[in-house]
Amino acid sequence: MDYVTEFLKLLVPAALVMYAMYLVTRNFLQKQFDHRLLDLKVKNNETVLPIRLQAYERIALLLERISPNNMLLRLSDPSISAYDFQQLLLKEIREEFNHNLSQQVYMSDLAWTKVRATVNDIVTAVQESAQKMDEKKNAIDLAEAIFDYMIKLDRDPVGEALKLVKEETRQLF
Repeated sequence: MDYVTEFLKLLVPAALVMYAMYLVTRNFLQKQFDHRLLDLKVKNNETVLPIRLQAYERIALLLERISPNNMLLRLSDPSISAYDFQQLLLKEIREEFNHNLSQQVYMSDLAWTKVRATVNDIVTAVQESAQKMDEKKNAIDLAEAIFDYMIKLDRDPVGEALKLVKEETRQLF
């Protein structure tokens, strides 16, 4: 029995010291892990933030380029027919949109859905305005019809989408 008591006198302090060392080591390793995780997040933010900002910039540019106010003035040519102008406008919208499809990876689903809806609204405006044209009409006539359609729409799809894109961009800071 004497040996058991002596053994316990040695074992209990040794166990307490071992437990204390375990706690100190665990705490140290947790702090190291937290520090490395923070470093990784900072490096990730330094890499991803500029890419996300560039994506939002490109989407804003897409919206501005396909805005009827800008697109019709930029592409309008009175020497072409309304049908040819319609095809040119639709081609321009498709190319702009397809060129920026990859930007959806860096945007929220809400913003990307709004951008797609805006593109579809503008395509619809072009197509419905072109349906009212006959062969004698030229690009200027179609441009006027598209402007009228957008005015009757009583909202600005491009402006709404740009507002959402800007709000999301501001949340990055």
